[in-house]
Amino acid sequence: MVRGKIEMKRIENATRRQVTFSKRRNGLLKKAYELSVLCDAEVAVIVFSQKNRLYEFSSSNMQKTIKQYHKHAKGALTKTTEVEQYMQQLKHESADMTKKIEILEASQRRLLGHDLDSCSAQELNQISSQLDRSLRIVRERKLPSGSAIHGADRTSKSKGEASLRRECKTTHQVWFKALSETNSSRKRSWGGKL
Repeated sequence: MVRGKIEMKRIENATRRQVTFSKRRNGLLKKAYELSVLCDAEVAVIVFSQKNRLYEFSSSNMQKTIKQYHKHAKGALTKTTEVEQYMQQLKHESADMTKKIEILEASQRRLLGHDLDSCSAQELNQISSQLDRSLRIVRERKLPSGSAIHGADRTSKSKGEASLRRECKTTHQVWFKALSETNSSRKRSWGGKL
């Protein structure tokens, strides 16, 4: 006799439901026993019927198996908590890095002469001195003191110096213009007193 496919839904007839429960319960317990014997596995099965009757199978002591289950479940819960804490830490670090990147980008824009309207006179002076230090370092790298200069090197060095001077002059002009505009706008807002 060929079995037909059984639709997985609650059996409405109470007698058929009880018969199916008994047969399937016995089949489940038999399979649990076979698994424990064939594979030397520790198996525990707990089943409660609709009338709240307990049916159980354990290949060893049921209490021991339940304690072992709780131990493993608690360990998994601890690992899950640790992973969540680590994820929160990574989110905080990511937010901190994003803030640092925004600050560095704002600083870079100011060094390039953008967004200077929002800077105070003190900030503009700090930026100017930072640019002076940077230019001094660049000059030292490009034009090392005490190096021997011969013929064509001398002209390329003088061209490099002239180009560098033009860049410095343009940069200083931008900074002094921004500084003077800031000072004049502050004088106006404070009634001519600075």
